[in-house]
Amino acid sequence: MAEQAFADRAADADAPEPDFDWKRIAYLVQVSRAMDKLEEERLVPERKVLYQFSARGHDMAQVMLGSRLTHRRDATCGYYRSRPLLLSLGVPIEDALASGMGREGGYSDGRDIGVVFNYPNSGGAPALPMSGGVGAQYTPTAGWAQAIRYHRNVLGDRAYEGAIAVVLGGDASCATGGFWASLTIATTQKLPMLFYVEDNQYGISVPCTYQTPGADISKNLASFTGLAIFAGDGTEPAEAARLIDRAVAHVRAEGGPALLHLRVPRLQGHSFQDTQAYKPEEVVREEWLRDPLPKLKAHLLGLGVDEAEWDRIEAEAQSAVEEARAAAEARGVSRPENVLDHVFYEGEMQQLGGQWTKGYRAPPSHEEPKPEGQRINMVTAIRRTLDQELAINPRVLLFGEDIGPKGGVHAVTLGLQEKYGEGRVFDTSLNEEGIIGRAVGMALAGLMPVPEIQFRKYAEPATEQINDCGTMRWRTANRFAAPMVLRIPGGFFKCGDPWHSQTNEVQFVHNPGWLVAVPSNAEDAVGLLRAGLRGNDPVIFFEHRAMLDDSWARRPWPGDAYVLPFGRAKKTRSGDDITLVTWGAMVPRCEEAAKDVSADVIDLRTLVPWDREAVLESVRRTRRCLIVHEDLRTGGFGAEIAAVVADEAFLDLDAPVARVTMPDIPSPHNPVLLNWAVPSVERIRAKIDELVGF
Repeated sequence: MAEQAFADRAADADAPEPDFDWKRIAYLVQVSRAMDKLEEERLVPERKVLYQFSARGHDMAQVMLGSRLTHRRDATCGYYRSRPLLLSLGVPIEDALASGMGREGGYSDGRDIGVVFNYPNSGGAPALPMSGGVGAQYTPTAGWAQAIRYHRNVLGDRAYEGAIAVVLGGDASCATGGFWASLTIATTQKLPMLFYVEDNQYGISVPCTYQTPGADISKNLASFTGLAIFAGDGTEPAEAARLIDRAVAHVRAEGGPALLHLRVPRLQGHSFQDTQAYKPEEVVREEWLRDPLPKLKAHLLGLGVDEAEWDRIEAEAQSAVEEARAAAEARGVSRPENVLDHVFYEGEMQQLGGQWTKGYRAPPSHEEPKPEGQRINMVTAIRRTLDQELAINPRVLLFGEDIGPKGGVHAVTLGLQEKYGEGRVFDTSLNEEGIIGRAVGMALAGLMPVPEIQFRKYAEPATEQINDCGTMRWRTANRFAAPMVLRIPGGFFKCGDPWHSQTNEVQFVHNPGWLVAVPSNAEDAVGLLRAGLRGNDPVIFFEHRAMLDDSWARRPWPGDAYVLPFGRAKKTRSGDDITLVTWGAMVPRCEEAAKDVSADVIDLRTLVPWDREAVLESVRRTRRCLIVHEDLRTGGFGAEIAAVVADEAFLDLDAPVARVTMPDIPSPHNPVLLNWAVPSVERIRAKIDELVGF
């Protein structure tokens, strides 16, 4: 396929020129140039814009590509030099300038830097929330592309026929894991995804030879199975037009993914502060000789547009930018107290993303369990809940490593692919960034993805996507959100080790925008999982390996409609002398340690949010507090609880707030070493006795 695309390039030169609205392209390129000049010469020196990235040289091809995103189910995701594309999609110039100045409204209401774009675009193709991290845009775009296929093939929505997902990146981004993860996803799944690589030969100051062997990504990918390649000069209007037109048409025709690789000059520094002193003078001169703007003018003149018309287009663009500048500067700064809004869903629906924006309404539920039948383990409870939600909600889909025919390494998804098919329950390549990134794109497209990370430690390669997903609602001022349920097994099981037995829940607590569930038993697992699957926020669902088949964790089925709200702790034992606060696998150990003591044992059940009121009420009554968790002591979530108790109940205490935790070491493998390190019943009881006798 790639070889054929290269072979056809010579024939393209003789093909009829594609039908582009060249006057509109010229106008938008002139708008982009005028905005860059305005920022560089006025707004940056006046310190009204603090981050500025010029698009000179990249602008023409971006505008041309954006003009081809005409399908209402198309979507694109760019990076910090992608403003011309945004203009072509219809972003108001005033919003673009106001965003650069951090003013009210715009992309983020002043919360994010102006070069990190988003655009819900109710009238056409949206620009998905971009990221400040290089390469982070690729896997969410692959997720949108896979969602196009899911909407069409699984949900039967023919409105998605011919839709595509387009991602933009510089040549340096081709070295990132996100690029290779998304390329694997798109080619193995034959997704309608267009990779547009804007090759300016530099990654800030680093030459392309350090990023890509041979400095030619399309040549290197020529034999990549399932990828069509369209490569050429992005500064020549006729050549760029043919390549863009063919690449888009290829992907729309369901021919699978394509790479559009265009060489363009970066006519300014990486950012305004970059002097480009690392570039030889002859390189800079050669780059300006390749400026696409004079070539675009010559092209229009060749099409019959005269000099006067060109001057009119330029003057109109400059006038529009100056008018937008005045309006943008007249905007205020959003009220500081409002910066706390939109971390989570607060009743005001986001504009794009999540199943609720697609008409989903949660079925009736009850918040009190209605036990029925025999006790079941957590594995069965989680599987049964997933099964039921898959059955009643066609937007739910499960994916991860080995979750298909194998049923997951913990057997949680056993039999679900056989029942619901590979379209809804499927295996993925071994790439956690790709798993979570694609889930983000799917969620943005209105699905309810349930990705699985096989073990807690394996989430590390996905931390950028996890962070970006959680901050999305806040940094877009409630324009976008990507609700999902991310299932993560972890913790010790019979033995330990540094790779499969980590908990480290506190890392997720430090990712704003994620709800975090840590159920200790089958009943709570059902209620919290169902709440996440029917909710409108991203959820980390932590499945402790030691509790999946633990006899203590078994409970009767709590009902087909049982939903447990987040932030509601449970008192599993009641007493007057001490409060034990815990969660996960430590709950039964605390219960055992306190069996001969008058103690409140509080199972938090969720860490974000956590039930402060329940803890403080208990501590004020018992006047003692012991926090027990499996995670490391230093910086563990117990320290947060202890700080809150000290801040708000200090005068009620008769003893210091205490903790029993793992020492600050990885989980040891040998069971003897593990049992010494993990909080034991004996250690917990000893600390109880110490505090009660204080």
